[in-house]
Order: sequence, then C-alpha cells, then structure tokens
Amino acid sequence: MPHLEIAGRTFLVDEEGFLQQPDVWNDEVAALFAASDGVEELTPEHWAVVRFIRSYWEQSGSAPMVRLLCKETGVNLRTIYKLFPAGPAKGACKYAGLPKPDGCV
Repeated sequence: MPHLEIAGRTFLVDEEGFLQQPDVWNDEVAALFAASDGVEELTPEHWAVVRFIRSYWEQSGSAPMVRLLCKETGVNLRTIYKLFPAGPAKGACKYAGLPKPDGCV
C-alpha cells in the first residue's frame, strides 16, 4: 500500500490517494488532502459537502448518491464540480477520508 506524506504527516492510501485508515480523519486531514491537490482553503460549501459525505458514510457505510448530496447540502452539481474538479467521488470523498467509493456518488 502506498503512503502519502503531507506537511510532515504520513498517511496510508490506495493507488489513487484515498485514505485507507478512515479513523485517522479529521478536519485537519481534510485540509491537508485538499492542499495536496492545490486547494489552499476549504470554503463553507466545501465543508458542507465533505461533512455530509462523511456523516452519511459513518451512518451507512457507503457514500451518498449525488442527488441526495445536492439535496441535503443545498449545493448544486455544477458547483460541486467547481469545488471538486475531480468530481464528488474522486474529490469530495477523498477529502472526507472515505475509501474509494465502489459505485456512483
């Protein structure tokens, strides 16, 4: 399993950079992963999406469908792609500390 080093911290990740130890996730880890992708600061909209995804995953063990994500956060899909250019699965789920989602997010 590869490791990702950010700001002096080392994280166990998969080949696509998804955190493999979700229990080490916190807001600081989310910000570090975002910074490693060139996102200097997570906005309130970023946090709304990341926190909803994280909460949903903690309750259900899976990532939410995009439609539910948009409905519950009030952030439309176009904005989600502006906030997370890699998309909700590759961007938002990565920042939320989830393992890579299996299906459509």
